[in-house]
Amino acid sequence: MSTSTERRPAEALRRVLERPLASYQLVLGASALLVGLGLVMVLSSSSVLAYRSGGNSYGIVIKQGLFAVLGLGGAYIALKMPLAVIKKLATILLVAVLGLMLLTLVPGIGVEVGGNRNWLPLVGGFRLQPSEFAKLALIIWISALYANRQKALHGRRSTHAMLMPVLPVAGFVAGLVVLQKDLGTALVLFAVIFGMLLAVGLPRKLVASGVALLGVALVLLVATAPHRMDRLMNFLDPMSDPDRTGYQAIHSMMALATGGFWGVGLGGSRQKWGALPNAHTDFILAVVGEELGLFGTLIVLILFVVLVVTGVRIALRTKDQFAHYLAIGITVWISVQAAINIGMVLGLLPVIGITLPLMSYGGSSLLVTMTALGLLARCALTEPGAERALASRQRKAR
Repeated sequence: MSTSTERRPAEALRRVLERPLASYQLVLGASALLVGLGLVMVLSSSSVLAYRSGGNSYGIVIKQGLFAVLGLGGAYIALKMPLAVIKKLATILLVAVLGLMLLTLVPGIGVEVGGNRNWLPLVGGFRLQPSEFAKLALIIWISALYANRQKALHGRRSTHAMLMPVLPVAGFVAGLVVLQKDLGTALVLFAVIFGMLLAVGLPRKLVASGVALLGVALVLLVATAPHRMDRLMNFLDPMSDPDRTGYQAIHSMMALATGGFWGVGLGGSRQKWGALPNAHTDFILAVVGEELGLFGTLIVLILFVVLVVTGVRIALRTKDQFAHYLAIGITVWISVQAAINIGMVLGLLPVIGITLPLMSYGGSSLLVTMTALGLLARCALTEPGAERALASRQRKAR
């Protein structure tokens, strides 16, 4: 009796996942929930700062809301645009983003924020971060390249076809990000590059060698920057310097500890009153943990797991090679960036300054991530029977 009862939910879940539109609906549903929760938490975590700096508690969340609307537009365009058109535009998109990134390094044009020179000024006090767009542009370009050379990838010179010109071009993009002093974004880009090389079939020994070389380079970058070295050393023992390099990590853990299982209630965070720097950006998950408790934090983690698992599912089920590589690249990007941010907030990784996708305040990040997830949903429609099932639903709705 108990065995049959246990089988029913599992069988129901299996039937749901077997539907042609399951991946499509999971991507859109999880993304919408994360964006909605993110806007609520940006309002809660930024209200005090916004009031102190501009006299309007809603000032920061209004900006985030505007970018959410733009992101919705970007996601809609990505969802409706044929993948063949996106593939043709891959090189143009990458060159355009590279041009914007180079502009950030020009004196008098690029704007430095928090030690990172990776911003361009826009009208109305808004700023654009081209390195965020570089993630998606690079993924699209690599995916188009690999999709167009399937025979070469399985030929005698397959390793050469996998590495050239992906390695020099991607290395140049990542190098520009390093020059902008944005180590967090550079790490995500490196993860995307190695993830896609591994997915295309590059021998694991070569991937491992590349990771080892990257590790050495990162050690040199950290060792030559005193503030990064301080953060790394303090990560091992935040209490060794509680008023300076260990300050954020300590107050993040205090927020999580205060929240308990159910939290102190939405809007009830104490850390957002100035004790926790960047509460609405890099450390928004700490505010979630304080206000919504372990329960709310687990909801966020589950939604990210749903996105990542669905991205892998799309990559495995699609017959379209371009969609296959796109799904892999976007999934690696979202999962690695989320993992770094979550590890940083929980004290498992050093503080390197990286946002939580879809939730942290940051217009460029929100806009490009929503567009990327719209593109992932478009890839889900290349699964067997998905596009036909969606068209049938749309006809019935008319």
